[in-house]
Amino acid sequence: MTSTLQEQELLAAAKAGREDAFRQLVEPHQRELHAHCYRMLGSLHDAEDAIQEALLRAWRGLPRFEGRSSLRSWLYKIATNTCLDAVARRPKRVLPIDYASAADPQLGPGEPIVESVWVEPYADERLGVEDGYAAPEARYEQRESIELAFIAALQHLRPNQRAVLILREVLGYSAKEVADTLDTTVASVNSALQRARASVEERLPEQSQQATLRTLGDEGLSKVVGRYVDAWDRGDVDAVVAMLTEDATFSMPPLRTWFGGRDAIRVFLAGWPLSGLWRWRHLAVRANGQPALAFYAWDPEANTYLPFALNVLTLRGERISDVTAFITRSAEDPDREVIARMPEQPFDELRLDAAFGRFDLPDRLD
Repeated sequence: MTSTLQEQELLAAAKAGREDAFRQLVEPHQRELHAHCYRMLGSLHDAEDAIQEALLRAWRGLPRFEGRSSLRSWLYKIATNTCLDAVARRPKRVLPIDYASAADPQLGPGEPIVESVWVEPYADERLGVEDGYAAPEARYEQRESIELAFIAALQHLRPNQRAVLILREVLGYSAKEVADTLDTTVASVNSALQRARASVEERLPEQSQQATLRTLGDEGLSKVVGRYVDAWDRGDVDAVVAMLTEDATFSMPPLRTWFGGRDAIRVFLAGWPLSGLWRWRHLAVRANGQPALAFYAWDPEANTYLPFALNVLTLRGERISDVTAFITRSAEDPDREVIARMPEQPFDELRLDAAFGRFDLPDRLD
């Protein structure tokens, strides 16, 4: 779309019932709306459902759009309220470390949670997140606002506080614009923002991943990830653990089990993924604005390496403070012995799509 005149012409055509004009009208905004819905809902699949519903609402409500606000603001209003409706219908999304206490590593991986309660990874390079700030008034960078810690912190906010924080601090809308979007008052927006800021800042690390990555630089990041990968390739538990912070965590949604601290992670790694029972290969990717590794496990029946988990790494300086491994497999039997052999279990198609398909990762590595 190159001009206001062209937008007006498309708007008129869309109001006259031309679906192709409507598609052209909303297409430039879909990627950023997708990221917005992900921030609100913490789930790739929920975000896509919300986008479809929001666009349907926009199409039906187009005859009533009078142009008092920009088309972009109008679409954000519809998308935000669609997400708020979705939040009211389902449990909030969390990470395992917010769901339960750290597990005993001697017991190994625990049972999965059947219902969908977990935050999902986001392919920011592909789905609609740019560098920098969305607006001069924004407080958080666009990539910073889809980091795992930020998304997880958002999910702990009340829905209206979540919406206010995202609209004000991520997208840079004014308090008046946010009040219009949520059909409330400026005073209510400012009050909600104050409470939301305090809650989110309490949960976030001192330094964002974007700031950490800038400090490391491309070369420094490559060295950190390279050492970590090399240690995994050699099955060297001590070398892997040496790269972790003292208070590191290792979580594996959809399993509720997570391990905290170097000693616990050492026991888990030696007893399960690096026990020698399984062979691994990997590809380096980016997820949620952070470095990530797509791990593939050897499948003797298929005679190839098949997707197992997308491991999103959170860094603190040159060490890894959190590993969040989004597992693609499912186990109908909750028995611990079955869960302990998760690389041998069948795929969960939705998780496979979220962790590998949306990142355009190959379905096997030879």
